Amino acid sequence: MTDIQLYTQISSLPTDLKKEVSDFVEFLKQKTKSKIKLKERQPGAAKGLIKMSADFDEPLEDFKDYM
Repeated sequence: MTDIQLYTQISSLPTDLKKEVSDFVEFLKQKTKSKIKLKERQPGAAKGLIKMSADFDEPLEDFKDYM
């Protein structure tokens, strides 16, 4: 079926059925988007991007009153 034939058939429908066709088209678009496969994660891909400070494990001065 060509686009023109499809358009002709849709345009001959009553308004309430056109709305149903529109909703179905949106459903199909969403369904197609969900099938897009994401790339697999690679272990170690962020290696070297995050650095810890040397005093990371030291107590914080803000909490001295509570210790």
